Amino acid sequence: MGNRTPLAATLAANSISTAGTSLTLIGVPWFVLETTGSAGRAGVVAFCATLPIVVAALIGGPVIDRFGRRRTAIASDAVCAAAIAAIPLLHFADVLDFWMLCALMALNGFAHTPGNTARYVLIPDLAEHAGTTLPRAASLFDAVSRGARMIGAALAGVLIAFVGAETVLLLDAATFGLSALLIAAGVRGVRAAEPRKAEAPVSLRAYGTELREGYLHVLGNRLLLAVVVMVMFMNGTDQGWNAVLLPVHAESELSGAPAIGLLTALFGAGGLAGALLYGAVGHRFSRRAVFTVCVILCGAPRFLVAAVTGTTLPLAVTMLLGGIAGGVLNPILTTVVYERVPDRLRSRVSGALTAGSEFAMPVGGLAAGLLVEGAGATGALLAMGGIYFLATLSPLVFPSWRTLDDVPGAEPVQKPVPQTEVPAPAPVSSSGPSRPTPGP
Repeated sequence: MGNRTPLAATLAANSISTAGTSLTLIGVPWFVLETTGSAGRAGVVAFCATLPIVVAALIGGPVIDRFGRRRTAIASDAVCAAAIAAIPLLHFADVLDFWMLCALMALNGFAHTPGNTARYVLIPDLAEHAGTTLPRAASLFDAVSRGARMIGAALAGVLIAFVGAETVLLLDAATFGLSALLIAAGVRGVRAAEPRKAEAPVSLRAYGTELREGYLHVLGNRLLLAVVVMVMFMNGTDQGWNAVLLPVHAESELSGAPAIGLLTALFGAGGLAGALLYGAVGHRFSRRAVFTVCVILCGAPRFLVAAVTGTTLPLAVTMLLGGIAGGVLNPILTTVVYERVPDRLRSRVSGALTAGSEFAMPVGGLAAGLLVEGAGATGALLAMGGIYFLATLSPLVFPSWRTLDDVPGAEPVQKPVPQTEVPAPAPVSSSGPSRPTPGP
């Protein structure tokens, strides 16, 4: 039996960080709406918070390898803790200007991405270190993340109502600090977590070569490219939903911040159930069939339901069912990408996948704010829901998705002889994660 402490510490750190991020996801838009009353300004803050995520992902892969995944995760959480804590502290001192809020959210986004990527790309090595299978570790990683997102969202809704958005942001800062301590104390003795010896002297040319390797690997694999393009549109519209559309809808039609917390928690609860369900029985079914059905159901329906109803119950049921469908997606994508990317390129490819998958997020939040002010909340919900639905039709349209069930390196299965059962090939434990993470 292997040493499970590093895997457990990483899962715990990631769940605490994710719970804290859920506090920010709800707390910051509500803080902006409370202090400015403008959906447009909420969209601007969302743009400032997400654009640096894309920039960090574009350039960060080789940095993570050279600096070390463990050190990157610790430093990332420390910077995020300082940036988030500064928002309420400056507000309490009555010196927080709008540009300062935008700058601090930009710093948080830029620093958060490398830490997320560092923890994510460690999972195959930590699974091997712990003596467990890669599909099980991938499902567990996604399940605990979704469970933490559920808890964080529920807490955010309640805490905002009772103690205010400012206190919620201070709590979020504390979660980043605790995450950093867990990684520092628990992830030791794992070679993959330490800095890698540079394959070439540090220079812009060497850095560019390493960076280019990650992007060329993605561009050379049609399935990975199809995943990135689809999830890019999904994440962009999700950002508009989380940062603008849901807060505006909750403020005008529902019960405010508690409704946001409840709905987001229900989506997280569904996601947790979906991830655990897939981890238990998902291997028995075709990946492509399961993925195609679940990706269509996971997101677009909530936009439509919010547009045509003004009560909580129908949207709550939709969010729960959408969460279950969404919970199935990431374990499939995670396993597929781990199988298709060699260990040497893992951080670089993960950065490329993150950049591509989140490329539309800054535009999504900004567009949602502008749409609400120009076409009203209902028009914005229908427009962005339509984009989401069209994106999720991708597995039915593009031939590259037909390879979703293929396992690279496995022996091809011969056409079965009558009355002879041909066993399915065992999953190959390669490496190489991505950051396509559809769903709020």
